[in-house]
Amino acid sequence: MTSATRRPLSLQARSLLAAGIALAAFLGLTGFALDAAIYETLRTALHDRLQSYAYGLIASSEVSRARRWLPPEVYPDPRFDRPGSGLYAGVVAPVEVDGNRQDNWRSPSALGVDLPFSVVLEPGTAQFDLRDSPAGKVYVFSMGVRDWDPANRGSVDLTMHIAEDTANLGAQLDVFRRTLLVYLGGLGMLLLALLLATLRWSLRPLRRIAGDLARVERGDQDRLSARYPLELSGLATNLNEFIESERDHLTRYRNTLSDLAHSLKTPLAVMRSQLESGVEGEKFRWTVLEQVGRMDQIVAYQLSRAATSGHTTFVAPIRIEAQAEEVVGSLEKVYAARRITCEFEIDPQAVFFGETGDLLELLGNLIENAFKWAKQRVLVSARPLPQAGLRRPGVEITVEDDGSGIPEDQVEHLLQRGVRGDERVQGHGIGLAIVEDLIRAYRGELVVSRSAALGGAQFCVRFKGS
Repeated sequence: MTSATRRPLSLQARSLLAAGIALAAFLGLTGFALDAAIYETLRTALHDRLQSYAYGLIASSEVSRARRWLPPEVYPDPRFDRPGSGLYAGVVAPVEVDGNRQDNWRSPSALGVDLPFSVVLEPGTAQFDLRDSPAGKVYVFSMGVRDWDPANRGSVDLTMHIAEDTANLGAQLDVFRRTLLVYLGGLGMLLLALLLATLRWSLRPLRRIAGDLARVERGDQDRLSARYPLELSGLATNLNEFIESERDHLTRYRNTLSDLAHSLKTPLAVMRSQLESGVEGEKFRWTVLEQVGRMDQIVAYQLSRAATSGHTTFVAPIRIEAQAEEVVGSLEKVYAARRITCEFEIDPQAVFFGETGDLLELLGNLIENAFKWAKQRVLVSARPLPQAGLRRPGVEITVEDDGSGIPEDQVEHLLQRGVRGDERVQGHGIGLAIVEDLIRAYRGELVVSRSAALGGAQFCVRFKGS
């Protein structure tokens, strides 16, 4: 399997892998620090023990009148008296053993062992380090001492060496490291298990929302459940709005196709009957032209209806001011002979959340209707409708004219498809119906009244925030 087709890791696997790496690094550093700390502790304890042996040997020894050092008869540790025990002592000084004078002394445990006891120190100084020897590495504590005996009134300068091989310290370190490995390894496995349980519990809402989406896709349920944590409730709401919007679009497309097919049946039937009846000449020509024109009108209307996008969740805001100026600029050319003056009172912050085509269709039909019926003036205004707690503000769009206005009892009638206020005015009577369809698709409301400022009709459209 190539890297391009390899299945990406799940969120749970990613989180567990990242946490595992971090946990391994943390436990590794912790183990390293503890190992260094215990090594230093054991080394310090060894230093103190070897130093106490040196003090014990000095305390139990004597100095002869000839200013020679006499070794003790009893050692502070039995291992000094056992060859090859790993614990050694030595003195560099004039020494007398059994009446024989010599320049240094070694404990019985050091017999036959070549040890690094040649260092000579000044009285009051000490050393502790790891030294190499033919017998292997040994820890050596060396101390310069001026030993004296009040009874014999003699004193001697000597260097006391106490050594121990690394076996004892190494054994203690091995026990600690094994214990540390067991405990840290067990702790790491326990923490990973707890982390896995926590991740599964934390990601359960995501798995539930994925399952709900799958059931919605299969048609087993209509929408996502509302029982999600706070962090996912907004996502669920947006997805539900998206699902409803897509269903509205699908329903509208199906209805449009059905309406188109139904509407085209009549003109097609008329032309077919003309053909079957054998009508020819100019009458047949005008019949065909009339029905083709009607079909063209039907298709244009249904396409306009199908293009209505309606409320959508994931759209960018569109500033109303620029779109309104574009629409008015075109209409002023069409109605130039009437010298209509269009004024704007549009807040720059007024925005529309939807498709640009829907906004142009809405503004175009409302403003063109105002241009048709206005005497001299048209007023287009828009303002935002902010509301606390909503992510997207609403908007109010108002188009007014100084024409004769619309009687209150005629408003509902004029909003019907194909109805015109005056048959002498050019049009098809579907502009305001398209406006109402658009407003319904975007879950807005339309209020038709008389303009207080200009005296004519006033169309006020309000879209709520979300």
